Amino acid sequence: MASDTKQTRLQTLDQRRAAHAWSVVQRLKESASEAVQKEFGREAKRLPARILCSGLGQTLAFLKAKGTAKDLRQALSEWVLARRAGQEATGPDALLEAIIERDADFLRLATAEAIAYSQWLARFVEAEGFTQSDTGSA
Repeated sequence: MASDTKQTRLQTLDQRRAAHAWSVVQRLKESASEAVQKEFGREAKRLPARILCSGLGQTLAFLKAKGTAKDLRQALSEWVLARRAGQEATGPDALLEAIIERDADFLRLATAEAIAYSQWLARFVEAEGFTQSDTGSA
């Protein structure tokens, strides 16, 4: 365990983002249906642009309203809340709830972290073929 802690300290934040995103994609690759993988891939590729255009809260609310991308919302909640709030995600909508309840500084930092993290997710879903049948439209 001590070597794991030391290893984590030696990694950059970007490396830790990549490692978490990779583990999420690999977990889905092993356990989720192809339909779930495609939905995750489609929404993950669109996520950075949606956050930039509409904001993090609006993007999460949109995904929740559509009833899609539960695994994507969960991964994003896990990563951003652990990094920016020091708390565990209690479900796929934990980040949305935190955005509603917390201050503007939290929203600003969470948005920046979500964009950086979602870029890794987008690359990994592409690399693992989750988006092969996607038309590429945003």
